Amino acid sequence: MNAALAVIAAFVVVAFALGLLARRGRTMSLEQWTVGGRGFGALFVFLLMAGEIYTTFTFLGGSGWAYGKGAPAFYILCYGAIAYTISYFLLPVVWRYAARHQLHSQADFFVAKYRSRVLGILASAVGVVAMVPYLVLQLKGLGIIVSETSYGSITPAVAIWIGTGLLVVYVIVSGVRGSAWTAVLKDVMILAVAVALGVYLPRHYYGGYQPMFEAIEHAKPGFLTLPARGMSATWLVSTVALTSLGFYMWPHAFASTYTAKGEDVFRKNAAVMPLYQLVLLFVFFAGFAAILQVPGLKGADADLSLLKLVKKTFPPGLVGLIGAAGVLTALVPGSMLMLTSATVLAKNVYRPLVGAVEERTVAILARALVPVVALVAAWLALRGASLVPLLLLGYNFVTQLFPALVLSLGETPWATPAGAIAGIVTGEAAVIWLSASGVTLAKLFPTWPGTITDLNIGIVAMVANIAVLVLVSVLTRGAPRGARAA
Repeated sequence: MNAALAVIAAFVVVAFALGLLARRGRTMSLEQWTVGGRGFGALFVFLLMAGEIYTTFTFLGGSGWAYGKGAPAFYILCYGAIAYTISYFLLPVVWRYAARHQLHSQADFFVAKYRSRVLGILASAVGVVAMVPYLVLQLKGLGIIVSETSYGSITPAVAIWIGTGLLVVYVIVSGVRGSAWTAVLKDVMILAVAVALGVYLPRHYYGGYQPMFEAIEHAKPGFLTLPARGMSATWLVSTVALTSLGFYMWPHAFASTYTAKGEDVFRKNAAVMPLYQLVLLFVFFAGFAAILQVPGLKGADADLSLLKLVKKTFPPGLVGLIGAAGVLTALVPGSMLMLTSATVLAKNVYRPLVGAVEERTVAILARALVPVVALVAAWLALRGASLVPLLLLGYNFVTQLFPALVLSLGETPWATPAGAIAGIVTGEAAVIWLSASGVTLAKLFPTWPGTITDLNIGIVAMVANIAVLVLVSVLTRGAPRGARAA
């Protein structure tokens, strides 16, 4: 084992130790395993949510897109700050209702609000389908980090299987408390590593930021500006809108709100979390620094740019420290994704379909489903895809839940259960068709202006979603509000 892998292994051991310490003295009931007994204060909720948000996508995908795409990568800087503003108003309302009704998952919220088990099952299916690409992203990131820091002694495929096994054990042992405790270590490390790389690499190779950008512009004219068509300003704005609205629609992020002990937690976090976007800026600087130093990486290989430059610049021991920060950015969100997927399948799909099932049985089944979810994600992770498109695909799916959620926040939902179901199904069908067929608005309407044809397909699907939701809700307004047997 080289020095880099030894350092990474040491930090993984520390993460497992934190997971074991986090559960000490507590019985891992469903309540403790999934929502930590609803006792987390502002700091832990902040760290848990940051742990889910700042992942291997931040560490490798952000730098990879800066390296491979240039200006379109700037959308990543924008959407988080807008989402945090939305959270100031949205999350306290969600928390109050969830605490009053002792909810465990996002699907529980839809079931309770609309009094429709069918809508709960649909929301569960959408959430799990959306989380799979996100989990694949974490596993691919783990594979890249371990393979690169092993200097070729471990293949990406083997690294993915190793990472999958570690995640499964970690989730089953620690639950949400372990993720929160490990997030403390992860946040400190990723902040230090991202800032250090973003400052050092441009200065070391170019003499500063201005000379770096001048060199990039000279070598690749126009790379740092948005193109007129394709990933244009329209694409950027619509993608920022999509990801901002979908930010807290991820089932694991949504359910993390349940862990708080009070609604003021979210207002405090909304004031501080935008500062975290600055971390991404330094990740971008590192990705830009790699463009001329490790040239020639195409497609998904652009995600390797940061680690290849790190290996070129630093000795193995320091490469291992940087890799360890990257591994933790996969471990924390990956564990939450597995935990939430398994809980949703057990509680919000299996239980409604089977009938009356004890809470203890649901908890056992949720743990048993963790390796099943992991195996599916690992198999998909072995197929080639770059990190950012995986995340955007997940957003296209999960954001289709946003209209039905917003229209349910009053004492009585404005939308009807039938309207919510019809809208979500329409949005998801549009996403699946546009994604699977490769059809774009530009292909369908080649003579239309780019301000329309460059729209993100997720936004196009959500427009269809809202139109159908409103129409069906108006038509079914007089019907009984979703019997629970429905």
